[in-house]
Amino acid sequence: MSKPSIKAILLDYGGVIAEEGFRNGLVAMAREQGLDPGRVLEVARQAVYDSGFVVGRGSEHEFWTAMRSGAGLRGDDAELRQRILDGFILRPWMMERVRRWRAQGYLTGILSDQTWWLDRLDERDRFFGDFDYVFNSYHLGKGKRDPTLFHDIGRRLALAPGEILFVDDLRSNVERARAAGWNAIHYRDRASFEEQIEQLLSPRAGE
Repeated sequence: MSKPSIKAILLDYGGVIAEEGFRNGLVAMAREQGLDPGRVLEVARQAVYDSGFVVGRGSEHEFWTAMRSGAGLRGDDAELRQRILDGFILRPWMMERVRRWRAQGYLTGILSDQTWWLDRLDERDRFFGDFDYVFNSYHLGKGKRDPTLFHDIGRRLALAPGEILFVDDLRSNVERARAAGWNAIHYRDRASFEEQIEQLLSPRAGE
């Protein structure tokens, strides 16, 4: 049997749709404050989940408190948040592709482990309107570390797993998506991404 054709394209936000403001912002602040960037990132990746902030069960203040105590980061909540948000810069070429896919009949969506910061970023950059769906862990109450999320999203889309393509810059998320039967691309750079997605979507041109 032939594989189902792809009908939906879901993209991670930071690192795919936009520059990775969370990681880049924390690394920049760590260097400015004389801290070990690797340690700061390690604490951040755990704290955003342990605090419950990324899945809507904890506060931003709890997250930054954990960063100050666990990583030694200095600054008040608003100051630290702004440094992170400033680092999320939309990639115009990716947004153009999203609009093109939608015009071609694909469902488009964001699938991101993000907090309410994503809503604030949309207020600034107005990109939600270019997508059919926005799946944000903060509002879903579940993140991509939970493999059941991919089955939940498939049911929401009413699509077979093989009809969904997901793009993420974190390999572990890509592996969980593939384990759920999705097509998935590990985003590393623009050139390799464009080559891979062209191969996956090219059969559509012959329909």
